[in-house]
Amino acid sequence: MFQTFKEWFWLERFWLPPTVKWSDLEDHDGLIFVKPSHLYMTIPYAFVLIIIRHFFQKFIASPLAKTFGIKEEVRKKIIPNSVLENFFKHSTKKPSQTDIYGLAKKCNLTERQVERWFRRRQNQDRPCRMKKFQESCWRFTFYLIITIAGIAFLYDKPWVYDLWEVWKGYPRQPLLPSQYWYYILEMSFYWSLLFSLGSDIKRKDFLANVIHHLAAVSLMSFSWCANYIRSGTLVMIVHDVADIWLESAKMFSYAGWKQTCNTLFFIFSTVFLISRLIIFPFWILYCTLILPLHYLQPFFSYIFLNLQLMVLQVLNLYWSYLILKMLKRSIFTKSLGGVYQDAHPSLGGNPSSCG
Repeated sequence: MFQTFKEWFWLERFWLPPTVKWSDLEDHDGLIFVKPSHLYMTIPYAFVLIIIRHFFQKFIASPLAKTFGIKEEVRKKIIPNSVLENFFKHSTKKPSQTDIYGLAKKCNLTERQVERWFRRRQNQDRPCRMKKFQESCWRFTFYLIITIAGIAFLYDKPWVYDLWEVWKGYPRQPLLPSQYWYYILEMSFYWSLLFSLGSDIKRKDFLANVIHHLAAVSLMSFSWCANYIRSGTLVMIVHDVADIWLESAKMFSYAGWKQTCNTLFFIFSTVFLISRLIIFPFWILYCTLILPLHYLQPFFSYIFLNLQLMVLQVLNLYWSYLILKMLKRSIFTKSLGGVYQDAHPSLGGNPSSCG
């Protein structure tokens, strides 16, 4: 049964243009072509990134945070109490006065002791600024490195300057080492974020982040298997470039540098709106939706690719609305730090890391 499903899933009519077969994409004459099996390496590389992240946060991010004046918060321990813990987890974290009175009677405590217990228990779940800074510092560093690497990989590629080159010879386009590492590292990073969700700060949109990271991995995987590598790298660089500014703004926000935070957030907003509302729809979508029709007849993966990218553009519009909303609020609050710190982590994410 599995073999039957596998054969059906990899039918050429789902992935390739008419008349093109998988055998046409076999390695020959020193040329290497994409293979789904290449993606297996993203899992071990993800664990390597997790290990690197651990040492980075310990030996680089933490000292840097202390340089900015962020200190480890020492929180008072609570006395274990199974009755109060059960109420905290399954009823409410903020009991009413009636609840406090009842719990005090049940536990043989004073009402003030119960209030103090709940206050300290809430503080235990509240993420400290040090950990927030460490996470943003790691993301900032990765986005900075991958963006610089992306520019270095792409600056001399003809399809960056002439979009017709994206589809020239498709799908018989060999895989370059730079394309391989750009894709594999980006996918490994999103796997690592998925694997570390359990230990990362729990935000309100935890489920949204899980969906976001899975979408990023699935979109990149699809573009890899269908050999949309050239257009995929363009999508990735267009979306990576804004994330650096958001994570750096968060870092300065946690450090209390409000003016610097505000400046960086305005830069992020500008880069985000230009890259995702101008460059992406009028450059990338034009490249993937219109130009292929001069070379090929529409086929399944072409349609599926563009449906994904159009959904992505809808998300870009939604995130742009959130950014403009936050900027509007900042005009009245005079500070962006508290407005966006955890307002919508997806803004710093990349569901678009695909092709």
